[in-house]
Amino acid sequence: MFPNSSNLGRPPFPPKYQQQSAFFTKLPLNVPPTLLSHQQITVPPFHFRSAVGNIEATPAVTLQPVTYASVSPVSMSDALSSFQGRKRHRRQSVPDDAKRQRIHSHDSDTAAVNQAVPLPEDHRRSFPASISVQSPVLHAHGSPALIRCVPPLQDTLFPDSSGTGLPFAKDELSQQVLELFQACRQQVSDLDRKELCRTELQREIQQIFPQCRLFLVGSSLNGFGTRTSDGDLCLVVKEQPIPSFFINFNTTFQMNQKTEARRILSLVQKLFTTKLSGYIERPQLIRAKVPIVKFRDKVRNVDFDLNVNNVIGIRNTFLLRTYAFIENRVRPLVLVVKKWASFHEINDASRGTLNSYSLVLMVLHYLQTLPEPILPSLQKNYPECFDPTMQLHLVHQAPRTIPPYISKNGSSLGDLLVGFFKYYATEFDWSHQIISVREAKAIARPDGTEWRNKFICVEEPFDGTNTARAVHEKQKFDIIRGEFVQAWRLLQDKKDLNCILPLKFTKQNR
Repeated sequence: MFPNSSNLGRPPFPPKYQQQSAFFTKLPLNVPPTLLSHQQITVPPFHFRSAVGNIEATPAVTLQPVTYASVSPVSMSDALSSFQGRKRHRRQSVPDDAKRQRIHSHDSDTAAVNQAVPLPEDHRRSFPASISVQSPVLHAHGSPALIRCVPPLQDTLFPDSSGTGLPFAKDELSQQVLELFQACRQQVSDLDRKELCRTELQREIQQIFPQCRLFLVGSSLNGFGTRTSDGDLCLVVKEQPIPSFFINFNTTFQMNQKTEARRILSLVQKLFTTKLSGYIERPQLIRAKVPIVKFRDKVRNVDFDLNVNNVIGIRNTFLLRTYAFIENRVRPLVLVVKKWASFHEINDASRGTLNSYSLVLMVLHYLQTLPEPILPSLQKNYPECFDPTMQLHLVHQAPRTIPPYISKNGSSLGDLLVGFFKYYATEFDWSHQIISVREAKAIARPDGTEWRNKFICVEEPFDGTNTARAVHEKQKFDIIRGEFVQAWRLLQDKKDLNCILPLKFTKQNR
């Protein structure tokens, strides 16, 4: 869980629910430190007493220091809680091919606990209308197993290297996609290096901004990371004029990114170049629309981008993480597309081409728009889990309770890869349509400044901006589209991944 989530403000759950939620069990004093997972910093809990009028707030509740991990002193039997997934099909037998497509947490990116075991159809149900998204009434009383498929973020994210749970490869091209995925995906050691740096940096930055928190976001956590992925950090700074006892991480102020964010990042950059110069090198302030500080942790050999209060990045991290794990063909396909785009030099927003986030959304959109979709619109099917107003310290919880999406589409990874390139080479209308994962379809361009005269339009699922706005030159767009056309033609003819992406070179430079 996000750091200090138990200390960010009034408990978000009604008092009558607090005792039945395993998340609100008081942490025993003898908890071994190994159970405290990623992004946790322990600080004394706030006690709330309203200073407005004479209304006294409810007594403070000492909350368990909840972390990203689901490992806790609470036994698994006590913590069997789950949002019930929406019913996808009427009662019917599931074909063997569909069963093989389910995500299992024995995959090497997931933990051995909290396996994805879908309940029978008659046990699946939607949220009751009366239950708020913030309610901890997550218990499926009498349920023999959890239906969740998105694994919790645990100390050991990648315990199993056997690769079980991945889709079967019945053809050579699919096998090449799987082998590249296995060789290049992010490993536990990669994530640990990023997390160690994040922990140290948060401690240092809090000397300047005591109320801040530093979050690891992006590909490091969303399931689409590779061995060479940079670390993305979001520094969340709370609005100082509001009394501290009213502030939670849902009241982060929308600062002017051109003034306040740059001022804060300038101070962070100065900290990096002075006190932290022993292990931080090349800190550089990039004055983009969303300014960042780029730097390198030279001890752990990781490059980072740090922004301020760009909290959309926290929300979309867990939206993408859910898409990554509800269907086991998604992550291998995304990784290959990212590697392909990088090799052909169309994956660099600083040079007027596509950023990795846009590429991921393009893959998800393609899988949503097939005649027999492989992915749904999660924001339509589970609006409670992806409410854009949900408090940040709850954002990670709801998505991991969503069940696997069982599609009738049994296409192989190879066929899907060829179809991906064909879709953007010949079918998608770049001039008049927007790529929308939120709507799970291509939508007509509205007449707004965000979309007018843009060459590529990819909708950000939460704030509706254009994630591909960096492609602002026709020459660069023509190059990008040309690469899609060439990749489709070569793969269609040869069915060999090497014809568009030299595998030996890619694996060596993973």
